[in-house]
Amino acid sequence: MFRLAHLSDIHLGPLPDVSYRELASKRITGYINWQRNRKRAMFGDTLLKLVADLKAQSPSHVAVTGDLVNLATKTEIVGARIWLEDLGDPAWVSVVPGNHDAYVPGALKRVYEEWYPYLIGDGGKAPHHRRYPYMRVRGQVAIIGTSSAEATAPFFATGTFKRGQALATARLLDEAKARGLFRVVMIHHPPIAGAAAWSKRLIGKQYFSKVIHDVGAELVLHGHTHLDTLYWLTGPGGERVPVAGIPSASQNPGGSKPAARYSLFEIDGGPGDWSLVQRERGFRADGGGIDWIRERRLFNDGTTIDAEPGVAA
Repeated sequence: MFRLAHLSDIHLGPLPDVSYRELASKRITGYINWQRNRKRAMFGDTLLKLVADLKAQSPSHVAVTGDLVNLATKTEIVGARIWLEDLGDPAWVSVVPGNHDAYVPGALKRVYEEWYPYLIGDGGKAPHHRRYPYMRVRGQVAIIGTSSAEATAPFFATGTFKRGQALATARLLDEAKARGLFRVVMIHHPPIAGAAAWSKRLIGKQYFSKVIHDVGAELVLHGHTHLDTLYWLTGPGGERVPVAGIPSASQNPGGSKPAARYSLFEIDGGPGDWSLVQRERGFRADGGGIDWIRERRLFNDGTTIDAEPGVAA
């Protein structure tokens, strides 16, 4: 059995000192938002405790779907690299960037320089920041990282998935299918219409949907919304592909969004007979510590069977 952990929207805090020069950009709106909202909701030892709990579950691999930082300053990006090194070996952790990691022009270039070992596909070749995806094979699982991250204007947090990346993603999915692998696609923005506000949507989600429709996948993981969500896309044979989102890994209990959690996806079986169970673990809403939140078995006809937390589905 392969156990894949999913974390997202780390938003490492607190913010470092930011110069007036750095604030003379889109960062000024993000800085104000942090001070007014996220500073209270996300600063503390929530992330530290969640990661310690995740490691105690001994997953086979960890997928991180973006937004490790807030304003994408140099200090933050270097700090995120140190956090990743503490999280685990690059061979054990796969990362794709989010919109906050690309907050201003030039930020993604630094991200790729600092987080390089966590962004490379098998063979040691890293994607150029304008040319995704990458693929890693771990056991019977193919992990395919795509990027929707881009710098945007103030008050926007959109992402893009263009035709070129779609074609490259389809090729990797096809290759993984031929090898009899369970295919997991990582992306930051949800590739689902209406899943995010218009100003935060994925532009080009029709290309992503077409890739899944034409070639298929077994699981899609995303972040961005800070919500626990489950959507479905349609594969080439009419099968349904689960698209799972997860709350921010830094969200303190008691806020307007669900408290921090992560998912453990238990993958077993083989081509044509895969078994997929999602177990969500995180902070209870009352702040009473970390516990099992949800457990469910996901089927490729779009149905689920829920189980009591802590009880096998």
